[in-house]
Order: sequence, then structure tokens, then C-alpha cells
Amino acid sequence: MSLSAQALALLDSFQHTILNCLNSTTASLSQTRQAHAHILKTGLFNDTHLATKLLSHYANNMCFADATLVLDLVPEPNVFSFSTLIYAFSKFHQFHHALSTFSQMLTRGLMPDNRVLPSAVKACAGLSALKPGRQVHGIASVSGFDSDSFVQSSLVHMYVKCNQIRDAHRVFDRMFEPDVVSWSALVAAYARQGCVDEAKRLFSEMGDSGVQPNLISWNGMIAGFNHSGLYSEAVLMFLDMHLRGFEPDGTTISSVLPAVGDLEDLVMGMLIHGYVIKQGLVSDKCVSSALIDMYGKCSCTSEMSQVFDQMDHMDVGSCNAFIFGLSRNGQVESSLRLFRQLKDQGMELNVVSWTSMIACCSQNGRDMEALELFREMQIAGVKPNSVTIPCLLPACGNIAALMHGKAAHCFSLRRGISTDVYVGSALIDMYAKCGRIQASRICFDGIPTKNLVCWNAVIAGYAMHGKAKEAMEIFDLMQRSGQKPDIISFTCVLSACSQSGLTEEGSYYFNSMSSKYGIEARVEHYACMVTLLSRAGKLEQAYAMIRRMPVNPDACVWGALLSSCRVHNNVSLGEVAAEKLFELEPSNPGNYILLSNIYASKGMWNEVNRVRDMMKNKGLRKNPGCSWIEVKNKVHMLLAGDKSHPQMTQIIEKLDKLSREMKKLGYFPEINFVLQDVEEQDKEQILCGHSEKLAVVFGLLNTPPGYPLQVIKNLRICGDCHVVIKFISSFERREIFVRDTNRFHHFKEGACSCGDYW
Repeated sequence: MSLSAQALALLDSFQHTILNCLNSTTASLSQTRQAHAHILKTGLFNDTHLATKLLSHYANNMCFADATLVLDLVPEPNVFSFSTLIYAFSKFHQFHHALSTFSQMLTRGLMPDNRVLPSAVKACAGLSALKPGRQVHGIASVSGFDSDSFVQSSLVHMYVKCNQIRDAHRVFDRMFEPDVVSWSALVAAYARQGCVDEAKRLFSEMGDSGVQPNLISWNGMIAGFNHSGLYSEAVLMFLDMHLRGFEPDGTTISSVLPAVGDLEDLVMGMLIHGYVIKQGLVSDKCVSSALIDMYGKCSCTSEMSQVFDQMDHMDVGSCNAFIFGLSRNGQVESSLRLFRQLKDQGMELNVVSWTSMIACCSQNGRDMEALELFREMQIAGVKPNSVTIPCLLPACGNIAALMHGKAAHCFSLRRGISTDVYVGSALIDMYAKCGRIQASRICFDGIPTKNLVCWNAVIAGYAMHGKAKEAMEIFDLMQRSGQKPDIISFTCVLSACSQSGLTEEGSYYFNSMSSKYGIEARVEHYACMVTLLSRAGKLEQAYAMIRRMPVNPDACVWGALLSSCRVHNNVSLGEVAAEKLFELEPSNPGNYILLSNIYASKGMWNEVNRVRDMMKNKGLRKNPGCSWIEVKNKVHMLLAGDKSHPQMTQIIEKLDKLSREMKKLGYFPEINFVLQDVEEQDKEQILCGHSEKLAVVFGLLNTPPGYPLQVIKNLRICGDCHVVIKFISSFERREIFVRDTNRFHHFKEGACSCGDYW
């Protein structure tokens, strides 16, 4: 045999070995690598057929780097070579790589066929990439494959995923015989958009056209209606499905239970739970999580706990549902305890777990713990997202932890989520509550697409700071931008008017609610108007409005009147308001204190004692005055009259020094704000112990000269403290921000932003 014949025989032998390795559909990775080695030895990369088989096996084994390398080494790859890799990338959700390879194919001048186009469209759908999707659609049209049923079906799904329902419908209408998958995708899309009539019409047309809805069709409709907030429609669709003889599966149950929970339809929830037990679906983790969520929404914590305890294998989804359910029902301690327990047991808690706990603490007055959890979350290596930040920021605002809020803002900037409308709205609210209304406005202006939430947030911020003019300007700008105000918008703008005593403007907005916008005034709007009128001294007019209310006035309305009666020392109306409040809120000590203070301001000490005896008999105690101040990234709390603070001696010394300086300038303590029957010297001493004074002086002692101070008080700031802090802002040359239960006070150079009207 000649040398050339021997070489050919050897080459045939190698090819035979390679084909043996590659012809098997279940070739292992080691066999694929063995074939690759033979191809390299023999230089058979010129054989496009062999090379394509090789990259196909690499792709099926998810060795995409090797597959891409093989493709790059093929001298003249064909469409099939590229389609093999693009299909694999799409199959394993490597969508960016799929589109990159598709682009590479086009660059080589190869036109895609009806095998590669669906994979490219699927990649666009997976990325919700509308622009590339339209480009692929254009290529399909040019190449004549836009009438291929598989290409059309993939285009329908892509447009649905990109929320372009009209485009999806146009493609669908061109399909000769749309299959059940395309029908189901389109009806589910309309359901998700909340288009009830269109979704139901198409669903009916599907059956009339000879395509019978399957389980996926029903599930898509139920999940779609639930997603769009049409909970009753979701439940009705579930019942209709059952009546027509379709057996719900785990996906069906997981889709309908959230709707049942939001409707708080416990009877329906328990019936579905019975079906779950009967069908043996209890072991489905998604179903168990949905049951826990449903019972939590229905405030059935014992049933919720029972479902959780009966689970064979807990997963992070069910744990999250249980934690959130406990939180929703105010069981913060139990929620925290479970979270810590799961963390200690090594459960891989995800961003939802951490975010749920941060929200739990933030919404239940555990603000410091919310901040600590956020710190722990980052240490644990879990990255916060655009939901976490809006859950954290209210905690920063509640205790005016400005530095923590700024840190969260910086984090959102680094992650590129600061312009997200919900993150932006939370930032607006946080900066407003921390006294930085200018920063709120900057955040507001930086949101590219504003919704009603952020408009309301900035109006509320201006209202909180007593900037009625700016609040009204934003309210008007909102309408000029095409956004219609809602009940919250009017609450915010009415609050702004009440903070500044703008009775005419407030009355205009109140009356325009129904006449111009068709919005019926709610109790909260009446409360704003009562506050506005009574604070302006129009107590009888405010009382007349209460009596004309079409609904029963609640504690907020009567509380607004009582509070103003205290400001104007009106005993008769104060007694009327207090009696109503004693019925509505028999355990709220604040109402008794307000009435007692009205009596004390008139020297009616017998009546003061009578009210205090009422409190004593009911076991009620006055809420102590409490103030918070952030110093060096730490929030400090000071209580009125508290002598235990480690720096109390220095604080009192500093207060005495300031008091002497004030008296030199003609200031004397406003002892009429001490509503106790004691000597004048004792009254002056009592005033020195007010928590807001202690917090301001603590700040003076622990920050550099000129550094601004931020204080929050849990009660209304008293008149004497207001005068003292105005003096301190001038004498110490400090900006001082004090937020009480009514509003923000910005003290600067001896004046306050409230204009002494609060």
C-alpha cells in the first residue's frame, strides 16, 4: 500500500472514531473532548459538518466557551452551525450570547432561516428587548419567513413579553391557524393589562375556532387577572374552570390564592385548602407558600402557622411568606425571632427575606432595627434592590437618620436605581422628614417619568415644612402635566393650607374636589378643614362643619378640634370634642391630657384633678415627651425630665448658661406653658427638662460649631421651647431643624420657618 493510501486509510479511521463519538445523542463531555482532540490532530476543522456536530455537543453540555471557540475556528460556517449555537444559548437562557451570535452570523452575510429566527426572537423576549425584537421581525419580513407559523408564534410571545399587546395582536391576526399556545399567550396578555372584556372575548373565540383552551390557557387568565388587581375576576375564572371540568393544578392554586387573600375571602380560601389536601398538592412548595400568604392576608395566623409547621421541607419562598404574614399581622417579635432562627440554621435567605424584615420593622416603629438589618444584609452579601430601598428609607425618615438616608441614596445611585419612581418617591419623603426639603425637590426633579406617588410625596413634603405656596404650585404643575389628583393629593394640599392658615385657598380646594374633580370628600379631608378653620380661630365655623359632615366624624376630626381648643383655650368646645374622643378612643391618654391642659390654662384645678383621676381609674399614663437627635451617625434618645443620661450634668450646665444669656437680653421663661399647680420657680425648672431642649443642647455639646442639628419630638413642641430654640439658633449660629407631630420647624438666625404659627 502506498504512503498516500495509508494516510487516507488512517484519516478514514479517525473520521470513523470521531463520528462514533459525535453521532450519539447522549455523548458525554469526555467523549466530546476526545472527538475534539481527534479533529485537532487531523486538521478536520475544514469539515463543517463535523465541526457543527462538535459545537452542538459542547452547547448541549453547557460548555458555551468551547462551543464558541469551535465556531470561531470553522473556516466557512453555515447557517446550521450558527443556528445550533443560537438555539442552545436561547434554550439555556443565555440570551445576550444568543443575540451576539445572531449578530455575528449576519455580519458574515448569512441570512437566517425559519430554524434560527424563533431562537433569536426568544432571546429578545427573554431580555424584554423590544428594539432588537423589532429588528429581528424586520429581518424575518425581508427574508420571507414572517409567515412561518413558528416564527409568528415566537413573535407573538416576544411582543407580549415586551408589553406591546397591539403588535402581538397584529402578528396573531396574520397567523393562518394559531395554535393553543399563541391563543393562550394573547388572552393572558389582555388579562394582565386588565382588559376584561377583550380577554374574555378572545377566550371565547378560541373555543369557537376549534382550539380548545387547556390548563395553561386557564392558568394564564387567572394569573393575568390577579396581576392586574382584578381579584374577583381571577376567582370567577377559577370557579368557571372548575365547573367546566378542568382540574386545577399547583400553578392554578398558586395563581388564585393571592387573589382570594386580597379579597380576604376566608371561606373560599378554606375551600381551596380542602381541595389541595384532597388532591395531594400539599407537598407543592408553591402551593404551601400561597396558602400561608392567603391566611396571612385574612389575619388567620394560627392557620398560617399550621400550614407552615406541616411542610415536609421548608424552602426560602415559604419562609418569606410566613415572615411577611407575621409582619402583616403585627407579630413583629415572632417575625424577627423566626428570621434569626432561620439565619442561624443556615437557610439561604434571599433579598426578599431581608427586604420583608426591613419593611416589617420600618412599618411597626422598629426603625433602629430596620437600619441594623440593612447593615447585616450587606455584610451577608445580599444585594438590596429597588424594593429594599423604599422599605428602608421610611425608617430613616421616621427618626431623621439623615446620614443613614444619604448612605441609602448613595447606594441607589451606585446601583442605578435612584431614578426608579418608587425609590425616588421614598427619597423625596425621607429628605422631607429629615428637614431637607431642597434635597426632596432635587430628587423629584430627577425622576424622568413621574407618577402620582412622587407628585403626592413632594406636595406632602412642602406641606410638612409649612411651604404652602410651593405645595400649591406643585399641585397646579401636576395637573398641567396631565396627572389627575387623587384623594391623597387633596389631603396634602389641604394640609399645606392648614399649616399656613390659608382659609380661603383651603376652602377653594375643598369645594373643588367634588365640583371640578368628582371626588367626594373623605373624613381625612374634613379633618384638614377642621384643623384649618379652628387653628385660624374659627372654632364655631369648624364645629358647624363637623355637624354638617355626611359621614360620622372620627377621632382625627374631633382630635383636630380639641387640639385647636387647647391653642385657643376654648373650654366649652374642648369639652364637647373631648367627650366624643373619650367614646371613640377611651384608651388614648393624649385626649385626656389635652382637656386637662385646657382646664389648667384657665386655672380650673378641680377639673384638672377630675380628668387626672379618670386617667388613673382607667390605668392610663401620659406619654412622656421624647426627642431623638442624630450625632456622628448614631441616633440618641432623650426623655423629658430624665436624669439618667450620662451627659445630663453637662446638658443642664449648658442650659443654665444659655438661660442667663437670654435673660440678659430680656427673655424670661414662658411659664404659662407649665400646666401644673406649682410655684413659679418650679415651673421654670420643669421647662428646662423638656426633651427637645435637652436634645438641642446635647447636639451643641457633641458637634462642631456651626454644625446643623436635627431633632424629632414625639409631641407638639411647646411655646417656651420654640422661643428658646429660636434664641439658640441666633446665639450659637446654628441651623436647627425640629420636627414635631404637626410639622417641621426650621430655626435660623433667631427666626422659625413656621412664622410662629403652628
